[in-house]
Amino acid sequence: MGLYIIAAILLLPLIEIAMFIWVGGLIGVFPTILLTVITALAGTVMLRQQGLSLLMRMQTELDAGRTPGNEVMQGAMIVLASILLLIPGFVTDAIGLLLFIPPVREALARFIIARSNVVIVEGGGGMRRPDDGVVDLDEADWSEKNSGTGGGSGQPKLSPWQDGSDNAKP
Repeated sequence: MGLYIIAAILLLPLIEIAMFIWVGGLIGVFPTILLTVITALAGTVMLRQQGLSLLMRMQTELDAGRTPGNEVMQGAMIVLASILLLIPGFVTDAIGLLLFIPPVREALARFIIARSNVVIVEGGGGMRRPDDGVVDLDEADWSEKNSGTGGGSGQPKLSPWQDGSDNAKP
């Protein structure tokens, strides 16, 4: 997977340069630059329009008591599409424009979700595995006792993580 990312980082600028040269040869330098600026502006407008629509759908899902998982995925792809449109280049613009098409986003979301291990935790409480070494206690499960075992000074014994500086008097 790491090799694919490195290859993409190295190849994408080379492909974009080749596309600039090719398109510039076909339509000229100034129309090529103008086309690049127009796609960046189009990305900004589309982000605003589709982003607001997406936020309204997310709010509707939350109001209905459902988790807006699909909407969050859609939002991430819209942000990615906008970033790709802001980056100068025709290949990134083409990918960005494709991501603004809802059926393409839906298909890509299904593809990603099918290959992901997604766990949705309801209620805001974090779920832990039994073997992660963490014990969750409710307030009723523990108590503090001042047993005077802190070295004869009448203060509670400090835990290994405390140095006593928070108990110092001014």
